[in-house]
Amino acid sequence: MSNEHPNARLMVRRSTSGSLVLEIAGDWLARAGLPGTDTVERELAAAGGVKALEFDTRALGRWNSGLMTFILKCHALCQANQLAFRAETLPAEVAKLIQLSQVVPEKKDAVRTVREAPLLPQVGESAIEAWTGTRRMLTFIGENVLAFLNLLRGRAQFRWADAFLVMQECGPQALGIVALINFLIGLILAFVGATQLTHFGASIYVADLVAIATVREMGCIMTAIIICGRTGAAFAAQLGTMKVNQEIEAFQTFGISPVEFLVLPRMLALVAMMPLLCLFADLISIAGGFLISTLMLNITPVLYLNRTVEAISLTSFLLGVFKGAFFGVLIALTGCLRGIQCGSNAAAVGQATTSAVVTGITAIIASDGIFAVICNALKI
Repeated sequence: MSNEHPNARLMVRRSTSGSLVLEIAGDWLARAGLPGTDTVERELAAAGGVKALEFDTRALGRWNSGLMTFILKCHALCQANQLAFRAETLPAEVAKLIQLSQVVPEKKDAVRTVREAPLLPQVGESAIEAWTGTRRMLTFIGENVLAFLNLLRGRAQFRWADAFLVMQECGPQALGIVALINFLIGLILAFVGATQLTHFGASIYVADLVAIATVREMGCIMTAIIICGRTGAAFAAQLGTMKVNQEIEAFQTFGISPVEFLVLPRMLALVAMMPLLCLFADLISIAGGFLISTLMLNITPVLYLNRTVEAISLTSFLLGVFKGAFFGVLIALTGCLRGIQCGSNAAAVGQATTSAVVTGITAIIASDGIFAVICNALKI
């Protein structure tokens, strides 16, 4: 029985001694279509009393790993059927390779297996990681507090030129995206409020709704989320890249504190810019509500502005400004912390950036909830 291929040829016949002879001819190259062991298996099943497997390679041409793969499959087939494997007629190189592959048998327990850890060790490891992360965060906050105290005493390794550059990047250059998002938020608040308040004939209170919601909550929180995704991620990427390039280690070698020289300017810049960005966001959001109210609710501009001024109290205004500054501290801390903790490869920079954004937004939302509870307890 034969199995014809463009380059390689295989013929199977029965010898007089009861062995199964495989006549291998042609070029057996891995890139060519090679015969499989199906023909050999069928012959073994059809012919009884086969004691050994032999080879006839007199017409064999060129060969490479394709022939070796076929021979090894035949060897495994002989072991499965308890047949003698006779490699005397194979090329000397093939016989040596087969002998070499059988010198050290495969260990059954050497295969690496992935075992899922039990639940209790997983909980313990998660608790240890959480405690380690909390300790690093508290240490980083303490280092920033000490750096700020050194700045007040005039002993910090700090350059105001760096702080002004960061102020420009996170302040004026961010006005466009802050204006767009908060304008849409003002439109949405006014439209949703108008849809519900119109049923009660109280559409004039749309101005109160937009003003209070914007000044107390939406202006500062939306601006913080935008700045976290824009500036916090940039802080993490910048410091992470410096960590990969060993620039931070170079600062430490020269006796320059990375916290004072790199982190403190970014933190002061965000703390200074966030209240101003929140004020700008409040104005833009109120303008969005103004547009909806004057065009859809037939409220006069003077009436809308008067209602807005009456609705905004000094306490609500200062609360929004203070929350904006506090969110700026959180964004700077999370972005710089993830950048300082970055690994030593390029993939770690992306992971640090993603972690900075996720951690920053989570901290902003959680702290805003805490502010809400405190303000409710203080009747603010």
